[in-house]
Amino acid sequence: MSACFFGVSNRMKKPIISGNTIKVPSDQVFLPDVDNFLESALREYGAGDSVIADIAISVSELVNNAMMHGNKASPDKMVSVTVSLNKNAATITVSDEGDGFLPETIDDPLADENLMKEVGRGIFIVRSLMDKVVIDATAKGTSVSVTKAI
Repeated sequence: MSACFFGVSNRMKKPIISGNTIKVPSDQVFLPDVDNFLESALREYGAGDSVIADIAISVSELVNNAMMHGNKASPDKMVSVTVSLNKNAATITVSDEGDGFLPETIDDPLADENLMKEVGRGIFIVRSLMDKVVIDATAKGTSVSVTKAI
């Protein structure tokens, strides 16, 4: 086990929950924490299993993208997930601290030249499972808000 003398190592960090938001370090080991937080909030709200599954798959994909692509797996950068529930919909916003990106540069995963690629289907899957997807990319990070009717 290695020690970190000049700060807190990523392994020592843990999720921070504040109200309807969870913040996690950019390490995939924290994906189950986000999933548990999200599922708990949705179950408490009364969402059904199929809605929870669609949201969980989408948010897991977005959090993974935020960690790996947005934050480049930097242990010093966090990913936040905020859950907003109203009487008939859930909106979840996933934000990273990366350099942003241009959503229009995402390759079409259904194009012949992309069918066999091992990557590039995440946003496509999210868009197919959710009712609304809004991407706000800036030089200070990217936020993706997804909404699903409940």
